Amino acid sequence: MSGPLQGVRVIDIATLFAGPTAATILGDYGASVIKVEHPRGDPVRDHGHSKDGVALWWKTLNRNKQAITLNLSTTQGQELLLRLISDADALIENFRPGTLERWNLAPDLLMEKNPGLVIARVSGFGQFGPYSSRPGFGTLAEAMSGFASLTGHPDGPPTLPPFGLADSVAGLSVASAVVMAILHRDRSDEGRGQVIDCAIIEPIMAMLGPHALVYDQLGLIQPRTGNRSTENAPRNTYLTRDNRWVAVSTSAQSIAERVMRLVGFPELIEEPWFSSGHERAKRADLLDRCVGDWIAQRDLEEVMEAFTQAQAAVAPIYDISQIMEDPQYQALDSITEVEDPELGRIKMQNVLVRMSETPGRVRWSGRPRGADNRRIYCEELGLSEEELAELAEKGVV
Repeated sequence: MSGPLQGVRVIDIATLFAGPTAATILGDYGASVIKVEHPRGDPVRDHGHSKDGVALWWKTLNRNKQAITLNLSTTQGQELLLRLISDADALIENFRPGTLERWNLAPDLLMEKNPGLVIARVSGFGQFGPYSSRPGFGTLAEAMSGFASLTGHPDGPPTLPPFGLADSVAGLSVASAVVMAILHRDRSDEGRGQVIDCAIIEPIMAMLGPHALVYDQLGLIQPRTGNRSTENAPRNTYLTRDNRWVAVSTSAQSIAERVMRLVGFPELIEEPWFSSGHERAKRADLLDRCVGDWIAQRDLEEVMEAFTQAQAAVAPIYDISQIMEDPQYQALDSITEVEDPELGRIKMQNVLVRMSETPGRVRWSGRPRGADNRRIYCEELGLSEEELAELAEKGVV
């Protein structure tokens, strides 16, 4: 069985995280993705941890992609890109707005070469507006989107995530938009592509719930509440007797009642305020004491067993070593193995969702720089070995 995007051809000229994440998702589900990086190497190759000089983040972020090098700031590099996109379905880029235009690769010129091309443009602030020319990264989006203002404890500073959250959310959004644009193109009579403009500040803001509507209608700004919720309680993290942390959620009324019976306070269920999650949240101190004291007197295994028997919602707080050992993750193959030519058998997160008829899969990990130059340039575009060597000498590839 092949992925649902078999036959879709994607050119990924993006750098760092948001754009490449979108291309990775498409590749995971069968798209043929060509990763284009500067001959000097993509910045991700120097980002994060490495082993024996091999960048580990690259292995995950650029899996299922063919790797070629190309200097798009040169005339010959631009000509080669035009040849690459001539039969492509999508191009993904995340340069600062105006860069493609400066390189004579503006969307209208690309679509002259290939009218059906879908062009996904990812930038910090979008292609227009007063901030469009600013450098933009996921950290800035996490700050400006409202995410950081909600994260952290009431008496502490706003908190940024220790990973590329905004970039990941943007990547998911762009992958979805690319598929929708290709679907529209193939269903329309004209068969034309279109330009997708994704500002990294927007998808993460859209994921934060009804904050804009609440502010618009009620003038309310949600404060930082730590691990608590403004909509239900008890909801927090709690420390067990053997120094393990667990998270408890009571978003459903029935779960809240089960938790309070389990921890020995069934009388609270009869209180008039208990039937409202919002009202329970106002009494979070009381409810946290009830749940926290009960958990603190028990080891993790006992807590998990008791909550499971009571059909109440609890989960241990894992680090990656515990994720790797968890039987549920193992059953799902959430962390899968892949053979890598540089590192041997390696493990990484699997594809996002399982599909019964057209499953995605990790076919290979991120490849060495320029690993597919000969195959793409010589076998597909028809360059001779001598021409390819000459372009390499000039720094074009």
